[in-house]
Amino acid sequence: MTIDYGLMTKKIAIIAGNLRLPILVRDSLCASGWDVFVVGIRGFYDPSLKPDMVVRLGAGGSLHKELQKRGIKLLTFVGGIGHPNLRDIRPDLWTAGLLLNVIRNQKGYDSMSRAAIAGMERKGYEIIGAQDLCPEVIFPKPGIYTKTKPNKTDQKNIDRAVEVSHVIGRADIGTSVVVDRQVLAMEAAEGTAEMLARVVELRRRWKIKGNSGVFAKMVKPGQELRVETTAIGPDTVRDVAAAKLRGIIVDAQNCFIIDKEEVIALANKHKIFIVAK
Repeated sequence: MTIDYGLMTKKIAIIAGNLRLPILVRDSLCASGWDVFVVGIRGFYDPSLKPDMVVRLGAGGSLHKELQKRGIKLLTFVGGIGHPNLRDIRPDLWTAGLLLNVIRNQKGYDSMSRAAIAGMERKGYEIIGAQDLCPEVIFPKPGIYTKTKPNKTDQKNIDRAVEVSHVIGRADIGTSVVVDRQVLAMEAAEGTAEMLARVVELRRRWKIKGNSGVFAKMVKPGQELRVETTAIGPDTVRDVAAAKLRGIIVDAQNCFIIDKEEVIALANKHKIFIVAK
């Protein structure tokens, strides 16, 4: 996405969920000259973020008033909040109007995200993905980012892993898969770390020796990337190494890389390749 900064103010609000990613995005935007207002979602944000404002889910009205006062129309959502139960949000009047449209679109999480964005845009906000603003936290173009390169067998596993990840993503099952000539594991509700732990157990049980296979974490086809996208970090590399896999596959431009330099250094240490597609 090409953004003409000359056509917009450089005021922006980060709506921050969990993990360290909001901190990295804040620091990147500040270094690029943005006037950043950080909003932590109560119960989710990392306390070390030290946000300028904390709001609970459902308190959109108070946030709207503050953003209006500050002249902020550009928002970016960073960090997860899982799939909250709409009945537990206790919306104020401002948020209730927004949620009505979201509830009508409960065909899946992605359709609800698109409905939420459309509602906020009707209220005068522009929503932009942090990956479009901060090249430091993504792999900006396709390629191999490590010293270790995939071989011909790896390439077959890569092609199969990308294909399967798109199938499960289209079905809104998950975003991650492990392939070693066959599909060893697919991510569901348990998350990436638990899925990779299952691979460790499978390899132990089946007495598979040596390193083989790949881990792919791809965005879902048609995913609303301004609200939710994929991410990997140092722990991902450690889990892949423990599972004795040879490589990691992610989306170029749309997968957040938490602590990118450490991720690449750890991958090189464990002789794991990282490919952005």
